[in-house]
Amino acid sequence: MIVRIADNIVSPLGTTSEANYLAVKSGKSELKRYEGKWNLPEPFVASLIDRPSLDDEFAAHNIDDRYTFFEKVVILSSCKALANAKIDASSEKVLFILSTTKGNVHLLDANETGFPKERVLLGQAARQLTDFFHNPNQPIVVSNACISGVCAQIEAIRNLQGNRFEYVVVVGADVQSPFIVSGFQSFKALSVEPCKPFDADRTGLNLGDAAATIIYARRDAVMADEWVACRGAIRNDANHISGPSRVGEGSFRALKAVLGDFSRDEIAFINAHGTATPYNDEMESIAIERAGLSSVPVNALKGYFGHTMGAAGVLESILSMKAIDDHTILATRGYNNIGVSHPLVLSNQNCPTEKRAFIKLLSGFGGCNAALLFVKGGQQ
Repeated sequence: MIVRIADNIVSPLGTTSEANYLAVKSGKSELKRYEGKWNLPEPFVASLIDRPSLDDEFAAHNIDDRYTFFEKVVILSSCKALANAKIDASSEKVLFILSTTKGNVHLLDANETGFPKERVLLGQAARQLTDFFHNPNQPIVVSNACISGVCAQIEAIRNLQGNRFEYVVVVGADVQSPFIVSGFQSFKALSVEPCKPFDADRTGLNLGDAAATIIYARRDAVMADEWVACRGAIRNDANHISGPSRVGEGSFRALKAVLGDFSRDEIAFINAHGTATPYNDEMESIAIERAGLSSVPVNALKGYFGHTMGAAGVLESILSMKAIDDHTILATRGYNNIGVSHPLVLSNQNCPTEKRAFIKLLSGFGGCNAALLFVKGGQQ
């Protein structure tokens, strides 16, 4: 079985998984409205890390100005997770996988100086991570739109099942920049108020900074309190470059694949993508109903962090594990009234649960869809 042995989250809500979980449980968010930031002509709402606030932590981990801010938060999150895992990151038995959609894209700006332009290449950024830890293996980069964080975890599962490595460090990260924000603005996808996943009055998504790390290992037997990544699936419906399938075809097929013969009655919740865009939320509601999961609670975490892009699948998986450890289904912040055509069990309040499994669901540009089934203690 593939077991989570350590994790970390670095976000505007904190620099540990525990701090982030407690902030979310208390309803806290760092989503703020920005006007005139980066000289962009339109206001936007985002959850952005206060960069000077991390300087002491970077210094404590010997992360200096040889690295871009994106690389710094990737390394910091990895350092913290590895400290908890107590493994030798320089070992050839350790593989690093980086999940990101944009990496150092800000280096494309002609005004950006101080770093080689080739660091904009995702493989070059990933090399900064492995070189920092003196790891001899070629890092794997997963960049598949919004589903990258789940795809990266599926890649980790496959590598561990193939007995090529003893440990896999999955790091998901993105930090916002004028390039990214203006791109989403051109799609008319951003809301100028905090996002409202699945709500009747939702007007679009918010963006966010984050880095999140999960370390996986392969075990023949697991303890009752250990988290197992049981099954993952990627299904691409190729509906449209930016619009999801109106019938949720790829998302439905991903859900069906990860469910297998697992009892729906044992699932505490589905942690949905929940971007608060009109078409994504509607599509997910259709896919969930088609998969026979309408009675299973659904939540979305974008109202706390915004859309963290390459970090989303990793960050939201960690928080979902923490929530079930705490016998809790986290509230969907921003949700008030159902705004999709197919029934979902949603709440803007934390709810209790005694169940030990959840599904992480993501969708993205190009018609890509992914799902992961996690079970505490593994399938019996």
